[in-house]
Amino acid sequence: MKRLAMSGAATAATLVPAAALAADGQGSPSLFMLTLQMVAALGVVLGLIYLFYHLSNRWLKLGAPMGGGERHIRLVETRHLAPKKSLVLVEVGGEFLLLGSSNDNLTFIKQIDILEEIEVIDDPEKQSTMAALFQGKLDAMAAKIAAIKQGRADSPSRRAEKF
Repeated sequence: MKRLAMSGAATAATLVPAAALAADGQGSPSLFMLTLQMVAALGVVLGLIYLFYHLSNRWLKLGAPMGGGERHIRLVETRHLAPKKSLVLVEVGGEFLLLGSSNDNLTFIKQIDILEEIEVIDDPEKQSTMAALFQGKLDAMAAKIAAIKQGRADSPSRRAEKF
């Protein structure tokens, strides 16, 4: 479908100059035909850019070992402490390392052995439980707000009864 559109745009781009010159009869192209030629040429250029982008991504992913394959280093979490200073938790070959990152260097702080707490971060079951808990809290707050609004709607009659 995209190839058909690009070939149609290429054909239109080659035919439009001749049609633009023939439109007036005296050899001066009309504004509509020049605009049509410009849009067709833009379509061809954008189509070629998309084609090169698609092909380069496909070729680079096939041949480059850095993009695919097994990954042995994983950034678990980063906590920024100050401008250009942060703590970085990295997993390298199944071991968790805490690193300090500053402006120009990276410092090893310690190796973390507590695997249970770190694995909770990646546990989708825990994340969905936390989301459900948060949703429950939001629903409870919304119910309280609705009750308060309902109470304010009844407040003039309650005020009359109290006095």
